[in-house]
Amino acid sequence: MDPVVHFEIPADNLERAQEFYNRVFGWKMQPVAGMNYTIVRTAETDEKHMLKESGRINGGMMKRSVPIMRPVITVQVQEMERALQKLKSAGGKVVKEPFAVGTMGISAYAQDSEGNIIGLWQNLGSS
Repeated sequence: MDPVVHFEIPADNLERAQEFYNRVFGWKMQPVAGMNYTIVRTAETDEKHMLKESGRINGGMMKRSVPIMRPVITVQVQEMERALQKLKSAGGKVVKEPFAVGTMGISAYAQDSEGNIIGLWQNLGSS
């Protein structure tokens, strides 16, 4: 079973959205230099940025743009290409081809059978 490991919140005004989620939920924001992306911390992490408590996920925030117009959940897969083939055969479609995220992993965006955008994530080194 592939787990949900991340979420993303698109925003028209990043500063306003970051302030909102910090004030309402106490989430911590960590802008990523050169990526136009903010890590959203909903739970404490260790020195390797791994969650200290199981059952929690952190996320991200970025400027709203097509195809990411609404919140997205990201599912961790063992093998990106295999997961995308399964997705397509089940009636989904790829809306953003796989791309490397630094040395951490590979990400892609797809549309499910109902038109929702979902993220897929493969840790680098996964088989």
